[in-house]
Amino acid sequence: MSKSLWLQTAHSKTTYPSLQDNIQCDVCIVGGGLNGIATAYFLAKQGIDVILLEKNELLAGATGNSTGKLTVQHDLIYAKLIQKFGLENAKTYYEINREAIEFARSFASIDDLQKADSILFAQTDAGVNQLKDEVAAYEKIGISGKLGRNFELPIPYLSTLTLANEAQIHPVRFGQKLAKLATDAGARIYEQSAVQLMDFEKSLITLASGVKVQFNSLVLSTHYPIEALKGLQVLKLDVSRSYIVSAIADMALQGQYISVDSPKRSIRTAKIDGKTYFLLSGADHPAGIISDTAEHYERLYNDMKDTFRLSSFVTGWSAQDPETPDLIPYAGRISQSLSNVYISTGNRKWGLSTSLASAKIITDQITGQVNPATALFAPDRTNFAAFLLQSLKLTGRVAKEFTAGHIARTNAPICTHLGCRTKWNNAEQTWDCPCHGSRFRKDGSVLEGPATKPLDL
Repeated sequence: MSKSLWLQTAHSKTTYPSLQDNIQCDVCIVGGGLNGIATAYFLAKQGIDVILLEKNELLAGATGNSTGKLTVQHDLIYAKLIQKFGLENAKTYYEINREAIEFARSFASIDDLQKADSILFAQTDAGVNQLKDEVAAYEKIGISGKLGRNFELPIPYLSTLTLANEAQIHPVRFGQKLAKLATDAGARIYEQSAVQLMDFEKSLITLASGVKVQFNSLVLSTHYPIEALKGLQVLKLDVSRSYIVSAIADMALQGQYISVDSPKRSIRTAKIDGKTYFLLSGADHPAGIISDTAEHYERLYNDMKDTFRLSSFVTGWSAQDPETPDLIPYAGRISQSLSNVYISTGNRKWGLSTSLASAKIITDQITGQVNPATALFAPDRTNFAAFLLQSLKLTGRVAKEFTAGHIARTNAPICTHLGCRTKWNNAEQTWDCPCHGSRFRKDGSVLEGPATKPLDL
């Protein structure tokens, strides 16, 4: 597997121990991405005894494979939010993400976080109309967006929608600093500590090593839930995979861009240790359904060379993201029947700001503080119609893949989550499950859940 640019250029790694002995804590967090680390920091700052368990290494999952955009401009979203949730909820979504970015700015170094305009661009008349609808939503919410022709890329376009002075970060270096702040505040972090079983009645976690963790509250920051938990069935989340390639560039862009038309493309540059890198991403598809993933990298590399005249390629990587049925991530208490279990997932490729926002929501719930976004992000909010549509969509794919997989891929190993046949991903050198997005390394060990057990190879 290729390492992302962020993982290749991370600060010298702080090695956290694996958990060796049975332990008790007020709050146990499972998952060492940005959300888990931020939640540990917020809780520890309030004097709460918190531990964080990461099955591999901190920041090596979704955070370390992101685009590094830290912005409230989450593609075309605000017009949809007003339509789905009303103006006040759309304002709440904007405000909590804006506050998350301000929190990041409060401690990030200038080398890890830089200002950049966030720019949506349209290449078709339909895309221009979408930008007009979005800027109208901005005006209602009070977002200072501007329609125009603010563009510095050598590709055809018709219009842009710009949010000035947003941010872009080195997500791994940023997360490394936040992890240090969390441990300085008293949080205990353990790597190579994979969760095997969860007993909610006994408030007990058992690791793959047999070590047990007794908790008062549990936070699952695992990207995709470890299990099909009551109140948040796996059918409520769809999972998509996208690809990023990078190359050495001569100069940095002033903006960070995303197209509103198809094919979807996200573009930014990054300055790291005196070098400038150009990042191009796109080629989304549902996770686990394609074996020849190398063609997606090839398409992006060709775009990089033909359109942007860049050929000093550095690395390519991919990211996997779950999505809720209604655009808003899930963050908070799973259900009233599991009142001490919290979850954060469904960030829809915008997990840098929403991870920080979700960490604050969960922290406020645990500590009894009022947060205006609690109801909007609540995992049990999804109405029946949205849940039913997503369920039909996913169960149709799962049923198809389960049947086709067992007939056509009789030599492929069976996913240990719900029994679908996996597919070999030739570019990433992984076994990917098309049913719920579990991924396994070449040796069969779990790379991403919801599976918790290795493949039988």
